[in-house]
Amino acid sequence: MFNIVQKKSVFILVSLLIIAAGIVCYFVRGGFNTDIDFAGGTEIDAPGMKYDEKAIIDAFEKIENVDVSTIQKVQETKGVLIKTKANLNAAQTKQVKEVLADTFKIKGDNISVQSISPTVGKELWKSALTSIAIAALLMLLYITFRFEVLSGIAAVVALVHDLLIMISFYVIFQVPVNTSFIAALLTILGYSINATIVIFDRIRENTRFLKKVAFSEVVNKSIWQTVARSINTSLTTLFTLVVLYIIGVQSIKEFALPLIVGIVAGTYSSVFISGSVWAMLKGDKKAELK
Repeated sequence: MFNIVQKKSVFILVSLLIIAAGIVCYFVRGGFNTDIDFAGGTEIDAPGMKYDEKAIIDAFEKIENVDVSTIQKVQETKGVLIKTKANLNAAQTKQVKEVLADTFKIKGDNISVQSISPTVGKELWKSALTSIAIAALLMLLYITFRFEVLSGIAAVVALVHDLLIMISFYVIFQVPVNTSFIAALLTILGYSINATIVIFDRIRENTRFLKKVAFSEVVNKSIWQTVARSINTSLTTLFTLVVLYIIGVQSIKEFALPLIVGIVAGTYSSVFISGSVWAMLKGDKKAELK
């Protein structure tokens, strides 16, 4: 049986290389590709307008200094939500309404244009970081209470790993960072910790019967006993998310993409990182939990 715990340095190195690539890309490319939710810009809501991405981009080419950031189909209004990183002035707002009304044969008066301040983005970042920190702290306390302090630390390390992998993916491929990304981060925290707890539960059960065996060996045995369940559960979720990403509208795709990346990262950390970190922190001791 392949010893996952013994080869932990290989799996940790893979993760570190991805995170390092993200850090390099962050500084080379000047940070995140932030959507207007964070960077500020203008949101144009056009009810009843046909969703035609190419036609919309072509229409905006007629307007000077206004480039489209994202285009979303809105089911409720049977229209389109367009975002630009530029803050439109009065003349540009008027021109946008006229161009869209003429191109798509809709009433310009029905089109609403709203500016979003970068200050709102700063508040979103602050709220997101605060939420993540609180979630991580509560998970640390819960796992410490259920198992031991070292297992709680190992679980938080795995969670930080998942978040850094997701962030690195967004920086490397310059995927726009918006509120869907933040929501996905918080969702993945819960999903990933659940997979980790399954493995930790098996480790605790095995310590009752393998008290004379080194803890690292118990961890490796426990991982292999649960790996099929972890992978099958993740694949079932991934199949659904991939289908949603392929056939879904833009807003669904923006939420599905970080979830896909997060689930892959979470499964990887649960199987190859969390248990190994716990064993590394505990050292070469017998299989017993305090």
